[in-house]
Amino acid sequence: MSTVENIGPAVAPTYWSVDPANSTVEFAVKTFWGAMTVNGRFERFDGSYQIGPDGPSIELDIDAESLNTGHAKRDEHLRSSDFFTVEEHPHVRFRSTRVDDVGDGRLHVQGTLEAAGEAIPMEFDATALQVGDTLQVEVSTVIDPREFNMSRGMLNMIRPAAKVYVKAHLSERPALQTAA
Repeated sequence: MSTVENIGPAVAPTYWSVDPANSTVEFAVKTFWGAMTVNGRFERFDGSYQIGPDGPSIELDIDAESLNTGHAKRDEHLRSSDFFTVEEHPHVRFRSTRVDDVGDGRLHVQGTLEAAGEAIPMEFDATALQVGDTLQVEVSTVIDPREFNMSRGMLNMIRPAAKVYVKAHLSERPALQTAA
């Protein structure tokens, strides 16, 4: 195993793409005034980690319609205009603006998260390890749905902090070619 810093400087851009079959995007939200936790996941997403001349960058594109908490009626409500507004805003997107390698496979990431028609700046820490021909990236962060003008539900039953977990296995791909 090697850390991302040991992958080496990129002479030519290095592009890693998410393997959705071996990756997860999950969340946990406290409800009922903190007495119960609802766990869910997004079934469809894509993403990349690229090391280029301007440094590393991270992108994640989530199909908001693929939200799944295991309860159809709740999922329908979460897709509604009270929360994700998937008919108008079918994607949740993260684009990094800066990725700093802080050593030992740890990254400090800054970027913009877009959901439900809102875009907010965010920062989080991640780990990135190369195992064979796979890059494993893990993120655990907290997002406040109120920043996206999402409802707190009836009687303010939903807590403001949603924990988000991303465990991504990425495979190296040839660098994207641009037309001359």
